[in-house]
Amino acid sequence: DVQLVESGGGSVQAGGSLRLACVVTGYTYSAYCFAYFRQAPGKEREGIAFIDDHGRTNYADSVKGRFTISKDSAELTVYLQVNSLKPEDTAMYYCAADGACYPGSWQEDYEYPSWGQGTQVTVS
Repeated sequence: DVQLVESGGGSVQAGGSLRLACVVTGYTYSAYCFAYFRQAPGKEREGIAFIDDHGRTNYADSVKGRFTISKDSAELTVYLQVNSLKPEDTAMYYCAADGACYPGSWQEDYEYPSWGQGTQVTVS
């Protein structure tokens, strides 16, 4: 089974940066697509960044130009660099994996059978 372990969250001031990491184990790394979602209190979970098995990326409009998703095959890790943080970015951030890879529906959480435990990002 695929397992995802996240780290890198924290509390930062507006305008600050963080790098979230998602270590992936238990499968053929190169064949999977990955995404980051976030969920703020009282709000629905939102797909914010996606990377496919060829390294192609997609972003939600709310984070485009500020967040960057990448993956390191040697480290078996997916990263989300979050820059120019705003208070509205405050949320729990989750990494998700999908072995079937449907880029057309990358923001739909039901596409992802595997999820990390989440890491909290708080922007003040």
